Amino acid sequence: MKRRKLRTGYTTGACAAAAAKAAVLALLGEPPSQVEIPFPDGKRRSLPVKDVRRENDTARASVIKDAGDDPDITNGVEVVVEVQKMREEGGEIHLLAGEGVGRVTKPGLPIPPGEPAINPVPREMIRRAVSEALSGRRWSLAITVSVPGGEELSRKTLNPRLGIVGGLSILGTTGIVKPLSSEAWLATIEASLSVARAVGLSEVVLSFGRTSEMAHERHYGLAEEAYVLMGDFVEFALRRTQAFGFRRVWLCGQWAKLLKCAAVAENPPRVPEPYGFTTHVRHGVLRGKEAVDLLRTLGFNDLFPETSSFHTAREVFLALEKLPPEIRTPVFRKVAERVKQLVRGFAPGLSPRIVLVNYRREIVFED
Repeated sequence: MKRRKLRTGYTTGACAAAAAKAAVLALLGEPPSQVEIPFPDGKRRSLPVKDVRRENDTARASVIKDAGDDPDITNGVEVVVEVQKMREEGGEIHLLAGEGVGRVTKPGLPIPPGEPAINPVPREMIRRAVSEALSGRRWSLAITVSVPGGEELSRKTLNPRLGIVGGLSILGTTGIVKPLSSEAWLATIEASLSVARAVGLSEVVLSFGRTSEMAHERHYGLAEEAYVLMGDFVEFALRRTQAFGFRRVWLCGQWAKLLKCAAVAENPPRVPEPYGFTTHVRHGVLRGKEAVDLLRTLGFNDLFPETSSFHTAREVFLALEKLPPEIRTPVFRKVAERVKQLVRGFAPGLSPRIVLVNYRREIVFED
């Protein structure tokens, strides 16, 4: 059966630009049902406008975000833009955060503290779209971007940790949302590292997932800016951590992810940038037999009876947990040594510490 091609969508930044242009056109007496705007790739695309209203020198328009087939938390939100004409000269454009749009409070992000959390590319898209609508007029405008319900949605994102309070960020580097794209995750890793550096931290915690991250937070209690969710993007996160000038790094995760890192430590696969080596399942599954074979190559030949049969790496870990500490701890230590080898291979300037978290969200080993 032929797979259906996944549908692309539009970023909140593109939606804000379209709504801003629609509102300006309404001020000019030309309220549209859809608008065409320029995108960073040089192409032009049309977006439907949901609602356009005008009252005196103020107009309002909204666009419903369609993220295509990407499981985006902001899919379906209404991006509302209100444009107020302040005067007919000057050509100034003031961007403001309305309901549900956050405000930056920490250094290290592309937008300085005190400013609305509207990223540089969306800002430029808004300015270009508005300029088109004005057709040479030099009006000075106040443009307020809102996302009703955005403050509640933002609590499910990393915005609070990054110092973005009161709502969502207006994002996008291309204006286009690519289905199941990794670009947003890489951008979040970059932003998290930037904030951690800007607030003066010398070490960060790279975690494969929220479960291992929460275990580390409870046990060690580092500053919230120190925690960086890297997901599966091990090589990218390590290289960028070194590039930002950090000296120490914690790699925190559960058994299967750490074991996969250990398995390739001596010969990591060459993966094109920007992603590099990842632990995502689409690049291979570490099955139970492979996990046992790896432990044997590390010198642990007699951990389990020959009749033992494991389907997954997780089953191997659960069996290890039942062994006495004097037997399982050397296993964990040897695996951690191999993971450190991988870390130094990707980022030789980092001093790594490895933290293993079990499936009950408890730290069981740290080296």
